[in-house]
Amino acid sequence: MSGEHLLRLKGHDKDLGGGFTVRRLLPSLQRRAVGPFLFFDHFGPVTVHPQDEYDVRPHPHIGLATVTYLFEGAMMHRDSLGSLQQIEPGAINWMTSGRGIVHSERRPETLAGRDYVNHGVQLWAALPREHEEVAPAFVHTPAEVIPEVRVGDAVVRVLIGTAFGQTSPVATFAPTLYLDVQLPAGAALDLPALAPEMAIYCVNADLLLDGEAAPLPALTLGVLPQGQATTVRCPADAVTSPPTHPGAGARIVVIGGAPLDGPRHMWWNFVSSRKERIVQAAQDWEDQAMGKVPGEVEWIPLPERRFKP
Repeated sequence: MSGEHLLRLKGHDKDLGGGFTVRRLLPSLQRRAVGPFLFFDHFGPVTVHPQDEYDVRPHPHIGLATVTYLFEGAMMHRDSLGSLQQIEPGAINWMTSGRGIVHSERRPETLAGRDYVNHGVQLWAALPREHEEVAPAFVHTPAEVIPEVRVGDAVVRVLIGTAFGQTSPVATFAPTLYLDVQLPAGAALDLPALAPEMAIYCVNADLLLDGEAAPLPALTLGVLPQGQATTVRCPADAVTSPPTHPGAGARIVVIGGAPLDGPRHMWWNFVSSRKERIVQAAQDWEDQAMGKVPGEVEWIPLPERRFKP
């Protein structure tokens, strides 16, 4: 990698309630989006105890797609379309909110009364302007149909998009890239410019990037200069967090895609190219006119601090 250097986003901790804390990398003051992705939360690894209240009660979305991916654990997805899906490691769960959807994420009944570890990434992809008001939908793509390819010593799962001769079956509204890479200690991966905009994030170890004097620290989103390839290395003496067996190496997420087709306004759980649409969505939720999740009687109220057009 030459010329420009990558942008390093450290993110910040965000309490979602009940003591459940995530690391939020996007949006940030330095960068609003990478490709279509304008929201990036990394949660865990966290041990969930029976007494913990980490369930996410019903809440609404418009103008975006939520993309849920787990490294460990499980959660139960329910939505106003009637979808009921246990989300498990390795699967991609793409929920198109479009003109409006309501959903909840709760502890699966199969894990009631026991400890378990939850660890994963929650992304939001902005929908292109021409698709902002499409009908809502939920699509679960099981882990076993996600393509996996060995590239040198690295193992790459092509969660969304096309890379290294493999194409994911996950349908999108715009060119989108999402990879899950396992890179052993001491190994390297030549990462081409697979999308106009790309970023790299390692959940457990520092990385060495071609052309960068300093390592990219774990839990830091490194946004590559537009259109540039790089070589990613996991040091032979990499110390992972939490500690794993020697030589376990790095778990890396790569995101990207085509740039957004214009700016987006984002407030609470709503995304739109039009401010007045967010105002309308807030009123619809306050009026409880965005749909109901079957079997749910709770909901998350609007924030006290309202959106100001």
